[in-house]
Formats: sequence, C-alpha cells, structure tokens
Amino acid sequence: MADLQYVLEVEPLDLGADVKAVGLDLAEIETREPARGADAARLWAAALGALPGNEPWAFDFYAHLDRVREYCRINDVAFEEKAAGRCLVIPAPPGDALVRLLERFADETFGVRAGALVDAGDPHVEGELARHGVDAYHAAFRNYLFCAVCDFENGFLTLLTEQLWTSEVLRRIKPATAALPVEVARPQ
Repeated sequence: MADLQYVLEVEPLDLGADVKAVGLDLAEIETREPARGADAARLWAAALGALPGNEPWAFDFYAHLDRVREYCRINDVAFEEKAAGRCLVIPAPPGDALVRLLERFADETFGVRAGALVDAGDPHVEGELARHGVDAYHAAFRNYLFCAVCDFENGFLTLLTEQLWTSEVLRRIKPATAALPVEVARPQ
C-alpha cells in the first residue's frame, strides 16, 4: 500500500425524509483540506469506476457546455447531446481518459447516473438537468442505482440512492483504491 496522504470518508447523509444519501468526502490527511489535483482525480476515478459495479453509468454536464464539448472533441471523448444540446451525457470514459476528465473539470459541479436507464436514455431527467441542474436528481434517483452530485473542488461526492448503503459503498471502493495513497473509512 502506498503511503497514506488522503482520507476518503464515507457516511450516510440526512437530506430529508424522502432522500437516502451517502456522502463521500476526500481530504488531505495532514491539513484536512479538500484533495485536489492529479492525485484527487485518480482517487475519484477509482471510486467512480467501482461504485456502479456492472451497471452502465455516465456523467451529466449541464453548465459550461461549450468548454465540455471542446474538451471532448479535442481529447476524443465520446459524448451525447441531450435536451436540445443543453445537457451533455458522457458515457463512462475508460482509464486515463476518466482521470483527465475529472482533473480538467474538478472545479465544476456536475452529475453522474448509474443504472439501466443510462443506456436506454432518460429524456425527462436530461431535460430537467438542463433546466435545474442536479436538482433534477431529487425526483429521479429512485429509478437508478444512484444519481450523484460531484463537487470535487470542495472534496465531495453525494450519492442519492435507495440501493447502496454506506457499507456497500465502502465494500465497492476499498478494493479499487487499495493501491492508492488513501484510507477509505467511516468518519470517527
């Protein structure tokens, strides 16, 4: 195992009676500041790659779309325009492409969905993302394995899910991050 430099804390969140959520908080061990940069991108990529299991998953971008389109075209990252071009869906990028995408857009807030509807398409949720951003997930997350709000600039990933408990999130993430300089645990 690499020398630990980061901690990824996973805990249930209370977002109200109608929402079950799990929060992931990635911070530097010494300073407790949010983890940023290339290391953070690798850690988030490992977590995002592990969380869906065998379910299809994708990113949802609903802001700064010209920058996202340009980045995807220049870097040959597949994307789909939804909601009349007001929402971009990027199917799970592989390996280094995922890390580079996360590093490039770490200062943006965007979403992730995992579940069968990702492949089938969900015009309603994609339209709502274009209108209301990740607030669209509140009414839709039950139709997915999870919907997630990515705020990596502040070190957070918030999973809205009725299917993944905190213990299952930990079980999925720990093996995927075992060779990385991070301790994955519940907060103490």
